[in-house]
Amino acid sequence: MTLKEHKNIHFIGIGGISMSSLAEILLNEGYKITGSDRVSSDLTEYLENNGIKVYIGHSPKNISSDTDLVVYTAAIAEDNPELLAAEKNNITSIERSVLLGLMMKDYKNPICIAGTHGKTTVSSMASEIYMAAGKNPTITIGGILPSIGGNFKIGSKDYFIAESCEYHDSFLKFFPKTGIILNIEKDHTDYFKNMDQMYDSFKTFAQLIPSDGTLIISGSIPKIEKITNSLSCKIITFGDESCDYYPKNISFDKNIGEYDIYYKGEFKGHIKLSVPGIHNVYNSLSAAAAAINDNIDFESIKTALENFKGVHRRFEFKGKLNGADIIDDYAHHPTEIKATLSAAKNMGRSKITAVFQPHTYTRTKALLDEFSMAFDDADEIIVLDIYAAREKDNGEIHSKDLVKKLEQRGKKALYFKSFDEAEEYILSTIKNNEMLITIGAGDVYLVGEKLIER
Repeated sequence: MTLKEHKNIHFIGIGGISMSSLAEILLNEGYKITGSDRVSSDLTEYLENNGIKVYIGHSPKNISSDTDLVVYTAAIAEDNPELLAAEKNNITSIERSVLLGLMMKDYKNPICIAGTHGKTTVSSMASEIYMAAGKNPTITIGGILPSIGGNFKIGSKDYFIAESCEYHDSFLKFFPKTGIILNIEKDHTDYFKNMDQMYDSFKTFAQLIPSDGTLIISGSIPKIEKITNSLSCKIITFGDESCDYYPKNISFDKNIGEYDIYYKGEFKGHIKLSVPGIHNVYNSLSAAAAAINDNIDFESIKTALENFKGVHRRFEFKGKLNGADIIDDYAHHPTEIKATLSAAKNMGRSKITAVFQPHTYTRTKALLDEFSMAFDDADEIIVLDIYAAREKDNGEIHSKDLVKKLEQRGKKALYFKSFDEAEEYILSTIKNNEMLITIGAGDVYLVGEKLIER
């Protein structure tokens, strides 16, 4: 199947950040696009203003007689009336990741960034580098990149930079010429039943890379040979000095790092960053390795990484409250939280208060012990109710369970059922030269925004 077989494409759930971007890219390429969503939003209004017919509410009537392809997200139920209408009328229906894979076939060099965490940041860093080098890449990422004013950019057919998620094996529908694997850790336990299954998925992802392509992979991944054995493509590792690419002479000024890049003992150049934390040293190293492999000049790499100020909801400065910094971060996995709070601690504030909204019941239950150890660099932890996302509460786990675990580790931890209660407490306690950091993939960022408004 190819996209060129179709002319009229309908998106179920078009108001999502990823679906809307794919719809606009295809509209730009000459396809007729329609879509539907449960509620109206700024994104649906934006799409309407740009020539896409958007229906509010799901109905079989939204599938027109000339529709020849329907695209849906994993969140769409099997009994969705539009999906059923497409089936009744023998219209091909595909999941979003399949569409993205089909789109990649039209590009010379798809670059797919995968891993349990760090994907959005590395995808953004790579995007900045390739843009600085004049490569005009097409981009689709999972966060808002200020330099492109959104989460996607329509560019040339030479490079397609795509954040590639492992959940439900979505990234196995893609066609990478270059694949980057940042890490492999326990996550998405509602889908991956064990680490063997997760390794098998990443192995299959690596096998998608053709013999004339390249896998760039972190040398710190345990049992890395499970991924790299028997691959036909070029393999490049990054990490410590046992890897192909590694940093030397790392230094920090207010937790903003700089370092020298080395490749197999050869000095490649010096990098200064504008985003905090040791984790971003290695994030930037992977993006630089991909660019050097594509013969991009080092000056473009250096300039892009120095100018990169971060992505929306990735250690994002939101404002001030009583002289304290309000920061927001999307971290929702223990490793991400550790990295975020380590970066915060090194900023030199007198106190760090973390406001954490756990994301999904299955993740919270499966990683409860790991979460309890992820907040060691916070002085105080406020835990809110679990953000359910796609799941239902079966009563097996509660935010209070995490509070209890944190208290057992000697941490000051508090549970608040509502955002309002948490905000009232914060207003009564926060002081000058402190840092409040909202953490989670749900809507916890609203806490910081409301506090700043008040």
